[in-house]
Amino acid sequence: MFIDQVAIKVRAGDGGAGVSSFLRRKGLPKGKPNGGSGGTGGDVTLVAEANIPTLLRYERQPIWKAPGGTHGEGELRHGKSGDDLELAVPIGTIVKDTDGITVADLVEEGQQVLVARGGKGGRGNAAFVSPSRKAPTFAEQGEYGEEIDLVLEMKLLADAALIGYPNAGKSTLIARVSAAKPKIADYPFTTLSPNLGVVTVGDREMVLADIPGLIEGAASGKGLGHEFLRHTERARALVVLLDPSELQDDDPSRQLAVLLAELASHNPELAAMPRIIALSKSDVLDPSIDEGFDLDDDVIEFSGLTGEGIDDLMYRIADVVASVELATPERDGFVLHRPLRDDFTVRRDGPEWVVEGIAAVRAVNLSDLTDPDAAQFVSERLERSGIVDGLREAGAESGDDVRIGSIVFTFDPDLDVDIEFEI
Repeated sequence: MFIDQVAIKVRAGDGGAGVSSFLRRKGLPKGKPNGGSGGTGGDVTLVAEANIPTLLRYERQPIWKAPGGTHGEGELRHGKSGDDLELAVPIGTIVKDTDGITVADLVEEGQQVLVARGGKGGRGNAAFVSPSRKAPTFAEQGEYGEEIDLVLEMKLLADAALIGYPNAGKSTLIARVSAAKPKIADYPFTTLSPNLGVVTVGDREMVLADIPGLIEGAASGKGLGHEFLRHTERARALVVLLDPSELQDDDPSRQLAVLLAELASHNPELAAMPRIIALSKSDVLDPSIDEGFDLDDDVIEFSGLTGEGIDDLMYRIADVVASVELATPERDGFVLHRPLRDDFTVRRDGPEWVVEGIAAVRAVNLSDLTDPDAAQFVSERLERSGIVDGLREAGAESGDDVRIGSIVFTFDPDLDVDIEFEI
């Protein structure tokens, strides 16, 4: 199956939890803190690979999760970080978020984009030892890995795209000039998905894409070809095949007008692309039949069945592709570097104030907030991170409930860091 657009959900691995532990020795009920830290969760990365033809695997399995980090242990044994998850996608894959913003355009072998970051591992109590805190009794929980919904859209990378009405001879041509083996039959919409073929022309090679037949109204969803119009966007040139046979209701001049209109309707830039116009099935063409065709004189006639005129057509395509390539030699992809997440945001939700963001989560991400040491440490974090000031500026008053994740505490702006927690 040719699948060129899918929606997927990816989640990076969660960070492992740190541990609160102490060195035990005879006669010392509580010795030196020696709790290890948790490992970081694995990242999720998309990587463009040439040997991946479609997005079928993501149609079958739309949810992917990277391994999490393991928890820390006593005796300063730190948890192992989770392995990163690399998801191979076809070259030519565009990655979009749910808002339709393009995150990456992967057009080169090995090009990659990090789409979900693994959660940071929690620190063990040994990491919190300081001159003022000799024996901390708390540790951090691991952070959750990022979770994101994405849309993957594949656009074929071809030098030239063959477009035309159903049964115009596109599949016959690509089968004749390359090793591609498309299905060929004498009924409309035989081709249900694009075919790629590599063609050798003298000492040059180029890639042709056979786009399923277009009909009038294709850009608005009629027929099958509209599903694959996106694959013409990356081509360097278009090859418009016109069919003069009895199989078509429209004459070649009408076919040309319809095809160019559909391309322009889908994407105005397509109608302005370099193009070659070819009249197929010359083996059945009556020499007098073209008298009523309003076509440019520079139309190449060929027969996919007998091979007549195919060499001329291939050299013409190769010359146009080469000229376009000289003008625009690189088809660069890109990776959009997303802005850093806000440290925290404050909003009112009914009777509560809700604080969200990575700084807020990290501030309260301890293993046991009922521990007085831990509660005091969190209070200091909230003050240092600016969250206490942020709540004051937003209008929080003494006695208001403030929620961070699943934790609710009572706020008192008149005290520096004395915050009473209600878990």
